[in-house]
Amino acid sequence: MLHRSKLSVLLQGLTLVLLVPASVASSLGLTVHVVPLDSDKGKTVRAHFTAIAPSPCPALSGLCAEGEDCLVHASYSPFNGTKPDSGWCVRQWQKTVPSDYSASISLGSNTELYVSMKTGPNIRANSGRLNQPVYVALPPPLRARVNCPHHFSLSVKDLDGDKVRCRFARADQGECLSCTQHSFIELDEEKCMLTFTGNAAAGQYFIYLMAEDFIPAPRTNHFIDNTRLSSVPVHLSLTVEESTSSCSGEPVATEDTPEDHSTLFVLPYQEAKFNVSFVSQLESVLEVAVVGPPQLFRIGFKSVASLSAMTIAWVRSENNLARLLPICFAANTKSFQSEPRCVWLYQRGMRTLPEGTELKCKNTEMTLVLPVASLNHINLDELQLNSPTCPVIYNSTHLSARIPLTGCGTKTVHSGTELVYTNTLQSVRAYTKVSREPSLILPLACRIPGAQISGPQYKVGMPTETETFGPVMFWIEFHLPGTGPLARFTGIPRLRSLNLPGRVRRDVESLLRSSSTSTSSTNGTSTSGAIGSRLSQLDLHVFSNCTVNRAELVVSNCIESETEDFANSKSILDQGCATSNSTLEIVTTTTMAKVYRIDLSTVETKGSTMYVQCTVNLCIATLPSRKCPDLCTSSFSHRAMVNSVYTRAYTIRSGPVSLVVTTAAPSTTTTSTTTSTTTTTTTTTTAIPNTSAAQNNTTSHAPEQASSVAVGVILTTISIFLQNICLH
Repeated sequence: MLHRSKLSVLLQGLTLVLLVPASVASSLGLTVHVVPLDSDKGKTVRAHFTAIAPSPCPALSGLCAEGEDCLVHASYSPFNGTKPDSGWCVRQWQKTVPSDYSASISLGSNTELYVSMKTGPNIRANSGRLNQPVYVALPPPLRARVNCPHHFSLSVKDLDGDKVRCRFARADQGECLSCTQHSFIELDEEKCMLTFTGNAAAGQYFIYLMAEDFIPAPRTNHFIDNTRLSSVPVHLSLTVEESTSSCSGEPVATEDTPEDHSTLFVLPYQEAKFNVSFVSQLESVLEVAVVGPPQLFRIGFKSVASLSAMTIAWVRSENNLARLLPICFAANTKSFQSEPRCVWLYQRGMRTLPEGTELKCKNTEMTLVLPVASLNHINLDELQLNSPTCPVIYNSTHLSARIPLTGCGTKTVHSGTELVYTNTLQSVRAYTKVSREPSLILPLACRIPGAQISGPQYKVGMPTETETFGPVMFWIEFHLPGTGPLARFTGIPRLRSLNLPGRVRRDVESLLRSSSTSTSSTNGTSTSGAIGSRLSQLDLHVFSNCTVNRAELVVSNCIESETEDFANSKSILDQGCATSNSTLEIVTTTTMAKVYRIDLSTVETKGSTMYVQCTVNLCIATLPSRKCPDLCTSSFSHRAMVNSVYTRAYTIRSGPVSLVVTTAAPSTTTTSTTTSTTTTTTTTTTAIPNTSAAQNNTTSHAPEQASSVAVGVILTTISIFLQNICLH
């Protein structure tokens, strides 16, 4: 029978389930990685907590009391994401606690979580060492859609090689306070795989699991004690969204993305780095959401049309983290999420250097002296540094090497506020040689204190965006056919279809005839119809001020809306392709302008004005003989992205665009100080620093007239950096 106080807490928790919405005071995810401490034979453990909290991101004040062995991991580049729409961020801390531990933890004022774990101490009979509890990787907040079944496989590791199982947490065992099991969530305990049946209403749901390790046993052995060795909590969130399309269409990882559950072994001060990339045919990727260890770098995110990519890197410095460190990532579009993948970093354990070993750091080199007596059974002729061109000298007593800081394969990494030069002395054998002799891996590092460098930072050997493209700006203009700065192209236009094979096709000749009629009318009078009548066509112009010869303007997406806040919008261009039969591109000879002819008879806007928003980049092909890839072709692939350098993605937005003929206004030339562009109408523009502000603070207005409309403003910058490519 439960103790009365515990029963009271349990009943209160169950009452909350019935009376309070599920999203109140709940984290969006939690894992605890437990390291038993040898100092008291495992009675206490160092618990490494990773929790996902809904936005706004909470402070972690109060987690560590004075005198506790407790550390909050602050990060200058925090893990966060925008999907699900509530937004989220990751908070991490470590604390020494009893091996059997339960507590309610507050993250700020809006997030509560309950943690319960049973982790020993257990001495393993096969090794005489403390049992190491299971490690479970925490994915970003999970997303699914109504009536679309989905599988979510958890990534688990066990340092002892034990069998791992996952089960739902149980309130009657004190493992949770409000852990309702949802009928639409199924669990394969042996595989640690969740299945969402699809039979749930849109909303946010929370899943509470326990991961346990068991001594593996042959299936024929029915007498082994199959008692769990440890049990740790895993909290997950699942956001179910309304489905507006088929259940297929999720972003798919490309072949150069690491496989799920793969492991990278990391030496001290070694850099672990890998690339992730995705293909998303229906919607462009908005973000690659990542959850990983402290000081993980996420750099070079780019999303162009159907392709997206990012580089993930981590430098192992002196740390008190767990031996195994998971990195989980998933690509999010507006409506879809890719399958989450997890990569594990394994921090190799290193033996203490033998007495007499010296590594001295000088201004231009490091010198190594190593007693040969400590290298039993090591073939000294096989030892070399990162570069085989640098000699390793030895005699009967000592091995020595002089290692320049700028040669011999020495690498430079930033670790926190320190600059670190690293090299490795290791045994190198021919691939065809098979040997049972031991080998040596000895990492070497010289650290420059933070007082002598600026940090923390992560340096990548590539030019900055400004160095490559110069200070860039973008803007939108609207003109009647045959008018505006590109009238020589729009008067008698050469039109180009923007439809991939298999998508809806349009009658180009019909639009040509319509364009010709409209252009003739426009050139003959100041308007294309009676005052108050609806315009039949408008030309959308997108410009950039970039002056680099080989740079090209790329327009990925454009949407239109009746309202300035774009609460309801319709796509004009998606991933570089027209989304209906109402838009064609007008071919020009300038690389810093794109022009699209819009058939307004198909625009669903009922009022007299509309607003347009576009996502743009600049691109330079890496070879002078090539051009940047055309987004709206079946040949646009991940390789095409690799062979080009892109700026970050910019979102630009127009002011109100008139859809009817009005009295022509006098031409007034006005220079916008924000975008440094000259327009033919009075225009006020305001730069918006972020997306949330952009929805409310745009102050761009233009007179409603038929002669021309020219308005534009850079709204927000999505952090996308250049690739590690040198231009020739």
